[in-house]
Amino acid sequence: MEAARNLFSHRKYWAHRFGTAPFLPMTRAEMDELGWDSCDVILVTGDAYIDHPSFGMAVVGRLLESQGFRVGILAQPDWQSAEPFKALGKPNIFFGVTGGNMDSMVNRYTADRRLRHNDSYTPNNEGGKRPDRAVIVYAQRCREAYKDVPIVLGGIESSLRRIAHYDYWSDKVRRSILVDAKGDVLLYGNAERAVVEVAHRLARKADVASLDDIRGVALMKDAVPDGWTEAPANDIDDAAEGARMLGERTVVRLPAFEQVVNDPEAYARASRVLHRESNPGNARALVQRHGDRELWVTPPPIPLETPEMDGVFELPYARAPHPSYGDAKIPAWDMIRFSVTIMRGCFGGCSFCSITEHEGRIIQNRSEGSVLKEIEQIRDKTAGFTGIISDIGGPTANMYRMACKDKRTESLCRRPSCVFPGICPNLNTSHESLIQLYKKSRELPGIKKVMVASGVRYDLAVESPAYIKELVTHHVGGYLKIAPEHTEEGPLSKMMKPGIGTYDRFKALFDKAAKEAKKEYFLIPYFIAAHPGTSDEDMMNLAIWLKRNKYRADQVQTFLPSPMALATAMYHSGVNPLKPVRRGASEKVATVKGLKQRRLHKAFLRYHDAENWPLLREALKRMGRADLIGNGKHHLVPTWQPAGTGETGGEGKRLGRKHGAQTFTTKGVAKKY
Repeated sequence: MEAARNLFSHRKYWAHRFGTAPFLPMTRAEMDELGWDSCDVILVTGDAYIDHPSFGMAVVGRLLESQGFRVGILAQPDWQSAEPFKALGKPNIFFGVTGGNMDSMVNRYTADRRLRHNDSYTPNNEGGKRPDRAVIVYAQRCREAYKDVPIVLGGIESSLRRIAHYDYWSDKVRRSILVDAKGDVLLYGNAERAVVEVAHRLARKADVASLDDIRGVALMKDAVPDGWTEAPANDIDDAAEGARMLGERTVVRLPAFEQVVNDPEAYARASRVLHRESNPGNARALVQRHGDRELWVTPPPIPLETPEMDGVFELPYARAPHPSYGDAKIPAWDMIRFSVTIMRGCFGGCSFCSITEHEGRIIQNRSEGSVLKEIEQIRDKTAGFTGIISDIGGPTANMYRMACKDKRTESLCRRPSCVFPGICPNLNTSHESLIQLYKKSRELPGIKKVMVASGVRYDLAVESPAYIKELVTHHVGGYLKIAPEHTEEGPLSKMMKPGIGTYDRFKALFDKAAKEAKKEYFLIPYFIAAHPGTSDEDMMNLAIWLKRNKYRADQVQTFLPSPMALATAMYHSGVNPLKPVRRGASEKVATVKGLKQRRLHKAFLRYHDAENWPLLREALKRMGRADLIGNGKHHLVPTWQPAGTGETGGEGKRLGRKHGAQTFTTKGVAKKY
């Protein structure tokens, strides 16, 4: 992998003389107090402005400030006209536009396409403060406000929609968001390197077209430049091999937008190519025709080194919401204000998850000293701190400092996961650094307890019984959430998740450690309904497993096809992009699309809910499993129906609580009866 320029090595822009702002300004009055006549960069975001490293716009804003730029923020502006986008005046260099920490459509709609009426990234949890497809709307208003100012798109909404993508909410393939938003350039992934380089170049009046040598960007071209060799994606395995052989100036051509709109198999092929070209060590540029223009996507950014990660997290954040929000409660802030991020990225590669597509599979770590310093800052400066760190982790709790044992092997690898179908022998799975970090964190003066609330990757944890013992003895508060997602091989193989036997081994180690610590702790397993590759029989068997293990789910997660995920390609195309996609020879995947079948799969997860019994009885009879209907302990649903639920009949009595059963919710609340 090529070396990257240090993030903090650029010569500072002349405006650095203005120093550091207590908060990045959101009004002209704040700019006046800072002595600014204008902003160099204005960031537009769909989230409330919280000046903390868990919020993307705060990271980008403070990073650009460290480079010497004057940065203002328009947080959740009224999008009905362009006037609110003129509130800070005309930016000297560019507008940066993001939908926020979540894709605006995922944020606003459920997996059943129902409207959510709250928004955890908004003061007082109020819904409706950002538009649907926020990036597109904000970019259009920025263009209306100042038509000659470059518009740079970023954040997860842009990142996951950077190429032609299936959109679940409109049930169609949409163009790259760069085209629909009419932006000038799009930055994808964790874009610190790209945004710094773009800002300095645009400050020097560079043409947007010249930014095509920066990693992690997408922009539009009239044609593929001279001197580049195209590798077609007719057969992606051959294309990937050809890209390696043809040299550095090779671009892999994805099927055009017009093709993937009408050909689901071509869509699956494009998805497979994109994911195979995701390793910064060997990825090539991608090109995809949109009408009469070419979408040009450069290879992924080089991951940050530990000193750079430390530098990003140690920028002068106020570590609080902007004062203009007063005493308003912002749930997303309340959730993370006592938590610490120690790493980013994930090499799990779960097909339904967007973390790998956005952050990459190479783990980027903070140093032990930087993490301990932040805990001390929380202890000393964060209002309301009671001595308990609510979480120490990241996208996954226990991938800290894990990496390929050999850098060359890592740079050549094209596997989508380092742990599926089994843990790669080249992966260093040592938990020792993490155990030491946990110990030092909990030993800091004034720290009563350090919790682990991030999801534990249990197939890695079983490799280290010492880690499980440390975790259970000191960092669990009654329950621990983990995500087996299913029990059956059909859906698990499409999810790229380990078999349920690995969960059983983890549970045995967890229970043993809890017993030794003389504590009554529970595992909270999460499962997904209606994932591609899941049959009705698979959900029935999962329900039987849940009942046998005395679990009751109060809330369930239904598969939501998020943009660009491999499982979304399965859902849309009916083809498995985890395997070669070749015309007439692609592996087919059964998908769950009908509302009735999706409801049935959810009902199996909540087999204990009387409202679901009529639907389950009907399904069990149709499946030839009427033997599971009855009033004994081994039956899944009873023959009678409580009055006022579903269909009335039978004795009209309610299901009693069974001794020893657990309930669990997606919020992680566990009870033992």
